[in-house]
Amino acid sequence: MSVAAEEVAKPVTAQDLLRWSATLSGIARTALGFTENLYERERFEEVMRVAADIRVAAGHEMESEVLVEEWLKEVGEGVPGYVTPKIAVGAVVGNEAGEILLVQRTDSGVWLYPTGWADVGYSASEVVVKEVWEETGITVEPVRLIAVLDGLRRGFTSIPLYSLVFHCRATGGDLKAHPLECADLGWFPEDALPTPVVGAEHWAPTAFAAIRGEPAEVLFDMPRRPPWREA
Repeated sequence: MSVAAEEVAKPVTAQDLLRWSATLSGIARTALGFTENLYERERFEEVMRVAADIRVAAGHEMESEVLVEEWLKEVGEGVPGYVTPKIAVGAVVGNEAGEILLVQRTDSGVWLYPTGWADVGYSASEVVVKEVWEETGITVEPVRLIAVLDGLRRGFTSIPLYSLVFHCRATGGDLKAHPLECADLGWFPEDALPTPVVGAEHWAPTAFAAIRGEPAEVLFDMPRRPPWREA
């Protein structure tokens, strides 16, 4: 059996469907932002409908027609209409005991290191400082970037998302959960993480190595071959 045949034989998961849907809808919306040809616009809108059907098949609660309407509202013109992944910025904060600072999200109930959307007007490291302070009451100093992760590929999210994760040094403050974003928070050792914690199998080894001061390469998603099929 050829490599291509083996790839086709792999079972398709809901995460695969979400990724394919996001890719197709992104291509279609970007194309609509760069063309004024009526024939092309009709074709790309049809591609968007197929993408919506795939997303519904993956378990999305919104109806296909509503999804298409929402995507069409996001179509821009020219470069502003080029669809790219959203950016989130996260912070791996350790203390002198070698524990990591985690928060429990109020929206999902899962535990994760402090993270938030990248805000316009701030550098990525500035967003990290701001997010940790707002979510936990702890002041930090960014040390270095330790991970760049594809949230959709890793299964962290259902939307296209890149997460930039910084190792940060705690410099002060007192634990105080954000009343709207955090249901709980605390310091946890590597062998006693709270549950449910999201994606720890991916980021925890790198995070705790950074906390211990061990040298490590930046964690990132290696290219797939081909990138649109291989897990």
